Amino acid sequence: MSLIEDLQWRHAVKAYDPSKKISEKDLNTILEAARLAPTSSGLQPFRIIVVENQELKEKMTAGALNPEVMRDSSHVLVFAAWDSYSNEKIDQVYDYHTDVRDLPRGRFGSYTDKIKEMYNAQTPEEHFAHTARQTYIALGFALAQAAELKIDSTPAEGFSNKVVDEILGLEKLGLKSVSLLYLGYRDEEKDWLSTMKKVRVPMEEFIIKK
Repeated sequence: MSLIEDLQWRHAVKAYDPSKKISEKDLNTILEAARLAPTSSGLQPFRIIVVENQELKEKMTAGALNPEVMRDSSHVLVFAAWDSYSNEKIDQVYDYHTDVRDLPRGRFGSYTDKIKEMYNAQTPEEHFAHTARQTYIALGFALAQAAELKIDSTPAEGFSNKVVDEILGLEKLGLKSVSLLYLGYRDEEKDWLSTMKKVRVPMEEFIIKK
């Protein structure tokens, strides 16, 4: 199938079959798609926490808008962004880039000096607003890859960031949760949305040409 057909197939699943689990191979393919997503300055200022443990999922449902969806999914992917930028983080990323490319460290110093100056003039709140936006690009890639594999998915912002951050110890990692992605296989009888037509704004209204 084409990407468009895959995207027409998918929908935000409203009920998962808890007895059906995603294979390790398919999960890793989805994660790799997210890892390969573009990010500002190539910094990848976020991480993805994979939650399969049922006890952890149960705890994370506190404050969730659709707790049963979280609970019954095969895996929960937590997209968590850096809480702030720092010179050290930027240097660490670019040292890795040069090492992988067999280039001398500092090869991109003129560029990293510019972005350090830019971020050093901003507040941690501005940093997080920027890093959080980067996660949504990777979330989109993961959604598309899941659809290609015919794995059901539900992106979610309806959860308690405080609960998730505390349960997963994200503060110690310098991260804050942004969004979740539930993955698994739909419960055909309970997933009421699966029988409905997919609805989007018409192309002629959605696209504005100038």
